Amino acid sequence: MYEAQGNIKVISDTQTFGSGFTKREFVITVESKFPQDIKFELVKEKCEWLDKFAIGQQVNVSFDIRGNEYNGKYYVNLNCWKIQAAAGGGDGNASGGSQQQPTSKAPASDMPAFTSDSAEPTMDDLRGDDIPF
Repeated sequence: MYEAQGNIKVISDTQTFGSGFTKREFVITVESKFPQDIKFELVKEKCEWLDKFAIGQQVNVSFDIRGNEYNGKYYVNLNCWKIQAAAGGGDGNASGGSQQQPTSKAPASDMPAFTSDSAEPTMDDLRGDDIPF
């Protein structure tokens, strides 16, 4: 389980594919020494959760990292499974009642780099073996 807090920058329309699969993407700006725009996605019935939120609203996002390979290329998606207004960020709240939540949080060392307020990244930090491109 991972978490990020930031202001909503973009809310995209729901996309429906030929198979009937639906997804909706949104971007939040995570404020730190080096602000980052982070894109998340909601799938299936969760797409409507974003209807309760507005651009500029501060939110807390709980998500999982999903990776897959397609035709020799690797992709990573941040799959949102809970989004709620941050304290003092409005009254919007969305989360699925039947969602299964992990019983423990990931250790701080496993958290993505964008949650850290560490010193400026070096080129060695940006060339890690875990980067899929």
